[in-house]
Amino acid sequence: MSYGEVEIDCFCVTFGIMLKSKRPMHALTRSAVVLLSALRLLAQPAPETKEFDIAGDQSWLDTGIDIRAGDSLKISATGSLRFAASAANGPEGLPRGWRDLIRSLPVNEAGRGALIARIGDRDSSRSTLVGASREIRAVSTGRLFIGLNRESGDGASGSFHVTAVVTRAAAAAPAAVSSIAPPKVTQAILDQIPARITDADGNPGDRVNFLIVGSEEAMLKALATAGWVKVDRSITDAVLHGLLLTLSRQAYLTLPMSELHLFGRPQDYGFAHAEPVAVVAARHHFRVWKAPFEVDGQTLWVGAGTHDIGFERDQRNGKLTHKIDPEVDGEREFIGQSLNETGLIAKVDYMTAANAVKEAKTATGGSFRSDGRTLILSLPPEGKQYFTAFANLFAAVLKGENPDSGEWGESSRYMETVAASPVELAPISNKYRVLIVPGFMSACASSVPAFQEGQEHLRDKHGVDVELFPVPNDSSEANAKRIAEYVRGKMQGDARKYIVVGYSKGAPDIQVALAQDAAMASAVAAFVSVAGAVGGSPVVGALPGQLERWTSLLSFGKCEGDLTAALRSLRRDVRQAFLASNPTSPVPAYSIVATSDKTNTSKVLQQAWQLLSVYDPKQDGQLTAADATVPGSKFLGAARADHLAIALPFEKSKEASILQLIDHGRFPRAALLESLVRFVIQDLDGK
Repeated sequence: MSYGEVEIDCFCVTFGIMLKSKRPMHALTRSAVVLLSALRLLAQPAPETKEFDIAGDQSWLDTGIDIRAGDSLKISATGSLRFAASAANGPEGLPRGWRDLIRSLPVNEAGRGALIARIGDRDSSRSTLVGASREIRAVSTGRLFIGLNRESGDGASGSFHVTAVVTRAAAAAPAAVSSIAPPKVTQAILDQIPARITDADGNPGDRVNFLIVGSEEAMLKALATAGWVKVDRSITDAVLHGLLLTLSRQAYLTLPMSELHLFGRPQDYGFAHAEPVAVVAARHHFRVWKAPFEVDGQTLWVGAGTHDIGFERDQRNGKLTHKIDPEVDGEREFIGQSLNETGLIAKVDYMTAANAVKEAKTATGGSFRSDGRTLILSLPPEGKQYFTAFANLFAAVLKGENPDSGEWGESSRYMETVAASPVELAPISNKYRVLIVPGFMSACASSVPAFQEGQEHLRDKHGVDVELFPVPNDSSEANAKRIAEYVRGKMQGDARKYIVVGYSKGAPDIQVALAQDAAMASAVAAFVSVAGAVGGSPVVGALPGQLERWTSLLSFGKCEGDLTAALRSLRRDVRQAFLASNPTSPVPAYSIVATSDKTNTSKVLQQAWQLLSVYDPKQDGQLTAADATVPGSKFLGAARADHLAIALPFEKSKEASILQLIDHGRFPRAALLESLVRFVIQDLDGK
């Protein structure tokens, strides 16, 4: 008898008892529900546990565990290793040293000898740090392998004892047919695209061999998940990037990639998938260009990928250049496979253009062969209605209410998305409360509370209950407990749920609270990240004296909490590990990021902005736009502001030293906060 038959039989028995019983029907109904819930729990497969040992001189260990997308995996380890001339280390690995800059380690940011894991037995499978303990929600399907973060010839004595516990994802119900079909690349669209890219002189080079359909944010997320890293655009970028990674003691992976042309301009992005040392001679890499036309309203990215396998002489000038694998279809398949295994690709297809190139020479004289097909990868469709609707709402609030007072001009000066149509502002419902959790150093700067003008405006003008809860400079775990305790206490006597707004480090603090405290999550209607450090920041640790200088120059005085723990919570590897274990938000989530260029970034952030610009041109002096976006959230757009200006009213300070350092702080924050509250309430209410 199947589980479904058991459930039906038990329900029939329960219903029969209800008919014969004199107890109230609603009480028996509750009993039936309890019984059915218990049966479902009993029917779920029990967690699978396996234990094994991995020696210090052992390569990747096949655990024999096949993982499916959606499975939860908890890996823990004990024991120690000892490398020659090094102290013993546990599963977390040795502290990173300067020699790590020239070591080829599978996980670049992790310590030498750390326990690592990967799902899949191919080179495209991405390795991840496990350390002493790690919980992972699988996003791809494949065999689980356990390994050590070491070079192939770098053996150690000792071993780790590893325990892996797998909780299988519940069998999914048949997926509902999406109301938005993946965009379709037609033959006419494909034939518009040039067959080959060119060098600066117009000499034809690599063939165009793949397309990606989807937003920039979705594409960058999929590539990062698949282990692809952005490549520097110039030697200047390389020097800055190398300096940044030297300060953080990480190996340099992103040697510059030459500029080639398509659609009359150099590539928008270059990506590589390589090991630190081998990258000089051999690497998987590709370039992508944003097409000047869309596919069913979605962005089209055009790519050309090749696999460097060594060096050869450039036939144009006799200089040394990279030699590519002439069987270029292999790199096309590597790119497609690595992305498809992330679980973030909605559709994979192939088409052949009318002008397909099957055999030719590159601009440097190397030959290549292909079957002529173009790989087409479609990301899940994203409607533009979210950030367009938010831009419309922001424009209406800025112009119609002007809660910040003063002259502000067009809304396009403050939001990247241009408002498309006017919006009529309705009264704001008071069915929700708003809680703002500010970020790093907020407890030290009580004179400049986050969204000060916006808080006052929402209370006085619209009767919205707005609360500010500054947290100490402490770890996200410690602050999460404080936030959860605060929210639970506030729910006594007032059942209205919160819209929780997290700025900067406040966002990951909230994420941890939602993930670890069910009562907290049940009291929250929505989570809004404003320039939130959800993915961590590359500049943490790279500019060791910056935060201390801020504390001194801005006269914050003594701050409560553990500064070291707070900084550790902002590291990219720490935040990425949290996201890997908690890939989805338990409540509806919304993201708005900040982006600034050099001309509208305050002096105090200029050094960080310069270094961060090497990672991503879309950044705010502390975070990249990608790292400030909550995975799976509704993306509401990018504000034209630096990391401080988007939330903190420093420009109202009377201290000349502060105004000299924060010289680009003017931004309509009250209009932004009101627009966020309006949008989320309307969205929650289905409007």
